[in-house]
Parts: sequence; structure tokens; C-alpha cells
Amino acid sequence: MLEKTGLSRRGFLGASAMTGAALVGATALGSAVMTRESWAAAVEDAQSKIHVGPGELDDYYGFWSGGHQGEVRVMGIPSMRELMRIPVFNVDSATGWGLTNESQHILGDSAKFQNGDCHHPHLSMKDGRYDGKYLFINDKANTRIARIRLDVMKCDKILTVPNVQAVHGLRLQKVPYTKYVFANAEFIIPHPNDGSTFKIDSPDSYTMFNAIDAEKMEMAFQVIVDGNLDNTDADYTGKYVASTCYNSEKAIDLGGMMRNERDWVVVFNIERIEADIKAGKFITLGDSKVPVVDGREGSQLTRYIPVPKNPHGCNSSPDGKYFIAAGKLSPTCSIIAIDKLDDLFDDKFKDPREVIVGEPELGLGPLHTTFDGRGNAYTTLFIDSQVAKWNIDEAVRAYKGEKLNYIKQKLDVHYQPGHNHASLCETRDADGKWLVVLSKFSKDRFLPTGPLHPENDQLIDISGDEMKLVHDGPTFAEPHDCTMIRRDQVRTQKIWSRDDPFFAPTVERAKKDGIKLEADNKVIRDGNKVRVYMTSMAPAYGLTEFTVKQGNEVTVTITNIDQIEDVSHGFVMVNHGVSMEISPQQTSSITFIADKPGVHWYYCSWFCHALHMEMVGRMLVEPA
Repeated sequence: MLEKTGLSRRGFLGASAMTGAALVGATALGSAVMTRESWAAAVEDAQSKIHVGPGELDDYYGFWSGGHQGEVRVMGIPSMRELMRIPVFNVDSATGWGLTNESQHILGDSAKFQNGDCHHPHLSMKDGRYDGKYLFINDKANTRIARIRLDVMKCDKILTVPNVQAVHGLRLQKVPYTKYVFANAEFIIPHPNDGSTFKIDSPDSYTMFNAIDAEKMEMAFQVIVDGNLDNTDADYTGKYVASTCYNSEKAIDLGGMMRNERDWVVVFNIERIEADIKAGKFITLGDSKVPVVDGREGSQLTRYIPVPKNPHGCNSSPDGKYFIAAGKLSPTCSIIAIDKLDDLFDDKFKDPREVIVGEPELGLGPLHTTFDGRGNAYTTLFIDSQVAKWNIDEAVRAYKGEKLNYIKQKLDVHYQPGHNHASLCETRDADGKWLVVLSKFSKDRFLPTGPLHPENDQLIDISGDEMKLVHDGPTFAEPHDCTMIRRDQVRTQKIWSRDDPFFAPTVERAKKDGIKLEADNKVIRDGNKVRVYMTSMAPAYGLTEFTVKQGNEVTVTITNIDQIEDVSHGFVMVNHGVSMEISPQQTSSITFIADKPGVHWYYCSWFCHALHMEMVGRMLVEPA
């Protein structure tokens, strides 16, 4: 094809790369060879679809997990412009996250960790639709779950999940509302994990499925399972949650974990679990007071559905009919009929596989599936570097024996795709407009950056009969997954409310000191501790000088009394590792040791005014 168009491979992968893969996919399915004129028209069409002009707004917010950066990235869709970064499990010097007293209060005991591994961002719901209230995300590295308030785009709660290691899959209860955050702990550990044994093949070694109260951000319950839990999703009744599970062998080596031809999907009956806990039929482990129930095979709380092989992704279709589990080491996906699960739990089936109504063969390395709301599913094929579009109903009918070609299209993506996500696909409102594919490798798609390559996010138009790749975008440090929400479903504040609970602990401290944060500029001396209160209003701090003694513990609290959006201030104390953001009407505080005598300047780090450079002050440190 390239010879007939007169294009080199490098030219093909260059400026027009956003369209190239879509065209290759189309020709592979029998479309005519592209002429130069039709090629140019296709490129222009692709660019027009993602163009958002100056002053115009994107149609969707996209929330990307920041991977090893431990943050959440806010994107505009379809422009794919990065709008903001929300620090969560990381230290961020721009906002002071991980440095300020407010953020350390939220981080709690886990503030000692300065790393995170974000995987799955998901949005709170009511009646199966996004309510625009919260985003939740997990930290696999340190077994944490965080909640982000969408009105201010700040993390307000972080929970460390007890009794387990490495929270991986995370999804939310869809109906009647997000009462629970469901989280899969991956690794099998002995209980108690105190060094008395290192074996994992005993009944006292296991991992657990976890439910967190979404409003309180407290543990609700844990369920013991067989094998390593992977990904999870909830149904549209509020009754069932399904999780893929690998390492049914309870092995600790690669070969052992692949020995069985089938692993399973574990289905959790939330109503039965809640009833057992209410009746006191649970245990606790160690110092934790979290109710723990046994959901291993044979329990009335769970059902184990055998599926091939080392399954990975688990996704519920927006029509509420199916859970779909991707095989990973099998070229198939398993379609589980949700309306058959009542009979499965009532023991009306001899073989749990009777709830499987389809097992379409899609290609090599199926990982994750998403949906367009028109009956089609889109599954990433890691080894094939493709997305397969297939019709669910036809796959079900083909499983019954009809001769149907349920695969509608395969599109090359670049390269080795992991998660994919279609617009509003996790809700009843799946609209079939956009598909994002997060590819793990970029190889030759972008300018070379040394041995560490960027990864590649690709945007695909799925509004028509054929998928069309319209955008390539490099990204850093493995953004694992993403989610999209319409812009009208998110209602953000323009400036902070003075009674916001985000800085409530600091307000309480100020009350004890007799300080009115919006007006007072004072220094409180309490033995070796010095609390400095000041306001900020462009372009000046309320205090331009204060004095402490060497060795004092200094807490600087600043309230930004500007009432105009965009007029954020910062505070940096030079050579002290101190920086923080103070947006309009926000109060922020930070604590440090004044360990060096002399003059130490502080300055505003967020450009706020024509005289921004003059917004400075001095800390005078007297020798001890």
C-alpha cells in the first residue's frame, strides 16, 4: 500500500500518524488503496474532529491515572489537552501537596511514603449515572485508596486498606448510588503476616476482596478468596460484583502461575455478605476491627466461574446484561449473563459455566473491554497491538451455533494496548463517541528520548461504523487507566468557600490562637514553636518580616483574601524545602525548622500580578 501512495514508512508514521493506523485497519478489511488526495482528506477530517478552537471548551473531562507519578491527570476530550494535575500519592512542590499540614493531615500515617502507583480512576454514580461528586483511585504500591472531590479537584481522603497487600482492581457500586468502593487486593500473604511462616499454600494464606464506605472513607468489610484477585466491576442492580482471579495454583513463580488452563471469575453476592455481617457472622484479624467473611470456593457468599486463562479485565456492559472477562493468555473473552446469577447462587446449575453465554475468539492477548452503548464491545489485544470491535449479541448467538462474523473491525494501535475506555461507557449513558486506548509502548511514534520511551495515548472516533484513529499523544510513567465524564456533569467552584472542610484543622488551630484568618497578621510564640499568621492579596503578604530563633519549629499559615478566580498565590521559603499554593479564599499552612541563622527570603511562587516579583518577605533567624 505504501508503495502505491508514494509514502515512506517514516513519512507514514510522521505528521499523519494520527490517521495512519486507522487507514491500515481499513485496508486490512478490504477498503480500496488510498490515493494521495483521499489520504489528505482523511488527515484533514481527523484533525477537524479533535480541534477545539481558542476559547472553546472540550466536551468531556478525562481523568487519567498518573501511574508511577502517584497523581491524577485531568485532560480535555477530544483535544487531548492536559488541563491540570491532581497530586494524590506523590509530593508536589507546585501545590505543596505532601508538604503542607492540610495535605499531611489527609495522607495520615501514609505520609511517610513518597511514591505511589495509581491504576484505576473511577467516578461516583447515582442510579447508574455519574453524579459529578467524587473520583476514586487506588495506589497499588502502598495499598491505599484515595477520594478526590470534583468541585475543587483536590484529594480529600486517603485510606490504607488493612490486612492485605497491593490494591489493584477498583470499581464502584453503580446503584442505587456509590455506597461502596470495591477494591481487589492482589497478593496472597500469610495471616498473621509476622514472619512466623513464609508459605502461601496453607489455609491461613490468602488475599481479600475489599469494600470501602464511599462517604466515610472507612472499611466496610473484607472477603477472603482463593487465588490472586485482578480487576473488578459491579452490576446495575447493586447486588453483584465480579472479579477476575488468576494464580488459582497459589504459586510464587511464573511457570506455576500459568499451570492451570482455567482460573476463574469470582462473583460476590453483596446482599448475602451484608446479611452475614449484620448477623455477626464474621471474624476480625489482628488489630483491625474490619468484619472479615470467608468467600473461598464453597461459600454461599461467592460463586467461582471457571474461565480461561489468567483472566485480566472485567467489565459490565451498559445495558446491565453481562460481565465480560478477558482471557489474557487465551484469545477469548467470557460473557457472563448477569440474569443467570440468581439461579447460580440458588444452586440450580450443576456447572457454574452455565452462566457463560458466549466466548468469542478475538485475538492474542485480550486485556480490557469497553462499550459504545449500541451493542458493540471493544477489546484491546495486547500481543496483536489491536483493538477488536465486536457485537455482543452476535457473539452470544454464535456461541449457540449460528454462523456469524461477530468481529466488525480490527484497528492497529501503537503499541501493546492495555486499558481502553469509551465515553460514558461505565454508565447507562454510554454514548459511543470516543474511545481512548492507552498503549504501553510508543517505539517510533515520537521524537527519541533515550532509553526510556514515552507511552502512547490514542484517541479513536467510534461514532460511525468504522473506528478511526484521530490522535496520538505521548505520556509519561505509565498512566494505567482513564475515565471520561461530560463537562456538564462536573460542577467546579471558581474560588474556595471559607467554611470548606479541606482546611478545617487549620481553622481550628487558629481559633485556639484567637486568630481571625481573613484579617489578622500575627506571630504567636509557644515555647520552641512559632505560628506565623498572615493574609495575602496581590501583590503583597500581610507580613513582610518576622523573627524567630534558630531551631524554632515554624508554622506559616496564609489566607488568600483575593476574591477573583485565577489569582492564586504561593509561598516559598528559600533553602528550606518549603512551597505551597494558596488559591483565592483558601487557607494553607506549612511547618518547618528554622535551622540556619540569618536572613531568609520568602516569595510568591504563582504569578499573580504585574508586581508579582515584588511580593516577598523576610524571615530573620536569630542564632540559638
